[in-house]
This record gives sequence, C-alpha cells and structure tokens, in this order.
Amino acid sequence: MGDKQEYNINLDDKFGTLRLIDLPAEIAAHEPWVNETLTTVNDAVVRLGIVEGEFHWHTHDAEDEFFLVLEGQLLTDIEDRPTVTLDRHQGYTVPCGVLHRTRAPGRTAILMIEPAGVVPKGDATG
Repeated sequence: MGDKQEYNINLDDKFGTLRLIDLPAEIAAHEPWVNETLTTVNDAVVRLGIVEGEFHWHTHDAEDEFFLVLEGQLLTDIEDRPTVTLDRHQGYTVPCGVLHRTRAPGRTAILMIEPAGVVPKGDATG
C-alpha cells in the first residue's frame, strides 16, 4: 500500500451547518481509503477517514492534526518515538512539523479535526 495507495479525498464541506450528520451511515457508505470533509467549524474542518493499511510518511508544516478512532484501531508512527496505538474512542494530536504516518491493521473509521487549509496528504513526505 503506502505511497501507491489510492486516496479518495473530498475537500468539499458535505453537510455544512444546521444539518444532522449520521456518522454510522457515513462510515457504512465508504470503503478505504476515503477522507471526507463533513463540516466546517470556525476555521477548522471535521473529516471522516475510512482507512485500512498504511498511509505514507508525511508532515504538516503549519498545522496540528487530531485523530479520534470511531471504529477499529489506528497505529500512529512518529519519527524517533514509539508507535502510538489508538483503539475505539481514543484520540491523539500530532503537532505540526512532526514526521508521521498512520496504519490500520483492519478497516478503521477515524474522525480528524484540523485547520481548513491543511493538505490531507501532508506537506512533505519522508
């Protein structure tokens, strides 16, 4: 998988404001690898990711990135640090400028909160 993985990234705000977001229905509607922008809150976006396998090593030069596991398990590899394992309902923030990649041993649904301008594939790869 890794860099050869196909990513389906939708930056359009799917729900906007004043609309119900049914997370179980959204999770069921997608296959890995999808990154769907659900809504915008002030200067941040809330994104749903359905992942399985490895994402590539990358950084975000100016933005932090928050992950919350809704279903499955997410492993976050951080350069020169131990791997962080996130299970259902656990979250983790990767600060800007830190080289990282995520891995999911099975189909995993994650919620990501990040500034609206963040490049989902990262600014730089390792």
